[in-house]
Amino acid sequence: QICMRQDSYLGIQGDDNLQSMIVGTVMRKIKSRTWKKQRYFKLQEDCMTIWYKSKKLLFSLSTVSVSDVETVREGHQSEVLLSIADEFPPDRCFTLVFRGRRGNLDLVADSADEAQSWIKGMRKLIENLENMGESEKLDQWICEWFKKADKNNDGRMNFREIRVLLKMMNVDMNEHHAHQLFMTADKSQTGTLEDDEFVLFYKMLTQREDVLRVFQDFSGDGQKLSLRDLEEFLRDEQLEEVDGVQQLAMELIERYEPSDTAKMLKAMSIDGFLMYLASAEGSIFHPRQQSLYQDMTQPLNHYFISSSHNTYLMEDQLRGHSSVEGYIRALKRGCRCVEVDCWDGPNGEPIVYHGHTFTSKILFKDVVNALRNYAFKVSEYPVILSTENHCGVEQQRVMAQHLNTILGDKLLKSTLDGKIPVSFPSPEVRQLKGKILLKGKKIGGLEEREVSDEDEAADIDEDSLHSNSLRRTAKKSKQRLSKELSDCVVYCKSVHFSSFKHSRVHSKFYEISSFTESKARKHLREAGAEFVHHNTRQLTRVYPSGLRTDSSNFNPQEMWNTGTQIVALNFQTAGVEMDLNDGLFSQNGRCGYILKPDFMRMSERRFDPEVPHNREGYRPLSLCIQVISGQQLPKVNIKESSVVDPFVRVEIHGVPLDQAKQETRYIDNNGFNPVWYDTLRFTIHAPELALVRFVVEDYDKASRNDFVGQYTLPFSCIQQGYRHIHLLSKDGTSIPPASLFVHVRITNLV
Repeated sequence: QICMRQDSYLGIQGDDNLQSMIVGTVMRKIKSRTWKKQRYFKLQEDCMTIWYKSKKLLFSLSTVSVSDVETVREGHQSEVLLSIADEFPPDRCFTLVFRGRRGNLDLVADSADEAQSWIKGMRKLIENLENMGESEKLDQWICEWFKKADKNNDGRMNFREIRVLLKMMNVDMNEHHAHQLFMTADKSQTGTLEDDEFVLFYKMLTQREDVLRVFQDFSGDGQKLSLRDLEEFLRDEQLEEVDGVQQLAMELIERYEPSDTAKMLKAMSIDGFLMYLASAEGSIFHPRQQSLYQDMTQPLNHYFISSSHNTYLMEDQLRGHSSVEGYIRALKRGCRCVEVDCWDGPNGEPIVYHGHTFTSKILFKDVVNALRNYAFKVSEYPVILSTENHCGVEQQRVMAQHLNTILGDKLLKSTLDGKIPVSFPSPEVRQLKGKILLKGKKIGGLEEREVSDEDEAADIDEDSLHSNSLRRTAKKSKQRLSKELSDCVVYCKSVHFSSFKHSRVHSKFYEISSFTESKARKHLREAGAEFVHHNTRQLTRVYPSGLRTDSSNFNPQEMWNTGTQIVALNFQTAGVEMDLNDGLFSQNGRCGYILKPDFMRMSERRFDPEVPHNREGYRPLSLCIQVISGQQLPKVNIKESSVVDPFVRVEIHGVPLDQAKQETRYIDNNGFNPVWYDTLRFTIHAPELALVRFVVEDYDKASRNDFVGQYTLPFSCIQQGYRHIHLLSKDGTSIPPASLFVHVRITNLV
C-alpha cells in the first residue's frame, strides 16, 4: 500500500509517457563520435530508478536514480550530441544532466515520439520529486528500503531479510532487540512483515528519543504542544522574533501537523513537531537569508564574486579534458566570473585550452555560445569573462567578432549613459543586469579613446608560464592588441601590479590586477591592512598556483579576509575549499554576489585581518554548539557487514584568530541514529567573515578516517535553538535523509 501510495503520488497511473518508460525502450548511449552503443532502458516500477543493460552482456546492468537527475536537455544540447548532429536529427536526441560533478548521459531514441516520451516522462518525475512534501518523502524512503530488503519480491519480509536490511541501513542492533521490534510490528502474527507492519517497524526503528525529550520539556501534558506551549518554545528556545511568534506558531501547526484533530485544537503532536524540526524552517540555515536579502546597489567591487579558474577544464591541468560543459556547470552553480585561455587555432578560429600541456581543445566561439545560453539562468547579475589572451591580432579580431555577434546586447560595450565614471556601477543597475563584462588588456583608459597598435604583453597568468612539468623561461614581450578586442573591455582592464602605494596614487578604479595565491599571501603577510584598503577601491583576482597540476585548490577564506573579490577556484575539484565557496555563496539567493562587511568597503576604515580586535565596532561572540544526534548517515564502506563509527567535527573558518576545530567522540557501529550530546564552544572575533563547517567522518584507528558528509554555512546565517543540519555529499549534492540534530546558542562575549 505504501508503495502504491507512492506510485499514485508520482502520478504513474494514467500517464502514457511513464507507462511507456516502464515497458522499456532500446536507445543508443553516445559517449563520442565513435562510441555509440545500443542499450535497453527501463523505468522501474518505483519510478525512482532507471536501469539499462547491453543486449549482449546479460549481466552488465547499470542504474540511474531519478533523484540524481537535475534536468533534461532536448536536442543537440551537449558537445557529444553536437559532434554527431549530422548523423541523428535533434528531435531524437536528449541529455540527462546529473547533479554534482557526474558526467552527462547522452541518448538517441529510435524515433522523435520515443524521445518525447522519455523527455516529458523524466521532466514529470523531476517536478514531482521537487514538489514532494515531508510525509511523501518519508513514504518514499520507507518504500525504497522495503524494496531493497524484499529480496524474493513477495511483498513481505521475514526476520532474516530484516537483519540484512538493518546492516544496509547502517544499524548494528543486537539480535534480541531486533527480534523484539519485529515481533511487536508483526500484528498479523504470520512471522513476516507486510506493508503497514513494515511502516510500523520503520517508525519504531526511527523513533527520536532526542526530539521526544525536547517535546516533553515544553509540553504541558506530555502529549501535545498547545498553542501557548509552542509559542514559548519558539520564543525562548528558537529565539524567534517576539512580535510575530503567535502567528508563526499557528502557521507551523497548519503547515506541519498531520492530525486534523490536533489542528482543530490549535495544538501540535510529536509527529508535527518532528516534521517542523526536519523542514527548512527547522534547519540551521535561516530561510530569510537563502533568498536575495542583501543591498545590491553598492559598487561592484564591494562584493565577493563567485569565481572559477580554468573553467574549461573538467579534470587536471596537464592531460585533462576541456569542455564547454565546465562553463555550463559553473554558471549553474551561480558562478559570476569564468575564465578562458585563448590561443591561435586552425582555420582562423581561436581555441581554448591550458597552453603548453596535453589538455584537449575547444573552440572559443562554443564557449561564447554557452555564455549566451547559460550565463543568466540562475542569476541575473553580471558575469565577468576573464580572458588570458595568447592570440595574434588576426584571431583577436575573430574573438571580438564572436563576442559581438553571438552575445549581441548581452556584451557590455560602454559605460553607463556613455559618461566617464569615477567608481564602479552596482550589480543592480538595469544596464548591468544580464550583461557580460570582458576582463582583459585595453588600449588606453575609459577617459580617453586613443588607439595604439601595441600594448604590453597579454594578461598571462604566471601558472601558464610556470608549470611543474614545463618550467620554461619567458620574457614579457610586447604583444600587439587588436582595437576591436580592446574596445570590448570596459570596467575590467587588466594591469600589472607594482605596489599598493603605486596603486593608491596612480591606479584607476577599473584597473584590475591578478595574483597567484603565493603572491597574494606575501602581500597579506607584509601589508594586510593595505591589501584590504586597496580592495575598497579596486577589484583584485587571486588564482591557484601553476604548481597545482592536479587542479587542487587553495583555501579561499585567506583571500576573502583581505577583501579580495574574485577568488578563482577549480570548480571541478571537490574538497573543503569548494565546500567553503559553496557555503559562502549559498546565501543571498545563490546569486553569486555577497556584500562585503562594511569595514571592508569603507576606505576610511582600516581593517587588518591579523588583528580584528583593533577595528571600530569590534564585538566578539561566543558560539556554543551541542551536537545531539545523527540520522541515517550514508554507508561509506561497500562491504555489507560494515557499519560506520561516526564522529562530528565543527570547523570555524575566518580570520586567523577565529580558525578553530573541535570534535565529538566517536560512536561505535551506529550510522543510523548515533547520539552524542557533546558540547563544543568557540570564540568568534570577526563573525561577519566566519564560515562554520560541520563534517561527519567514519572513525578508523588504523587508517585515515572516511568522509561521510558535510554542511557549510556563513556564521551570519545561523538560526539558533534546536536545528537540523541536512548533510551534503563530497560533491555538494544532498543525501537525504542524512542529517545532524544540534542545539545552537550565540551570545555576546563580555
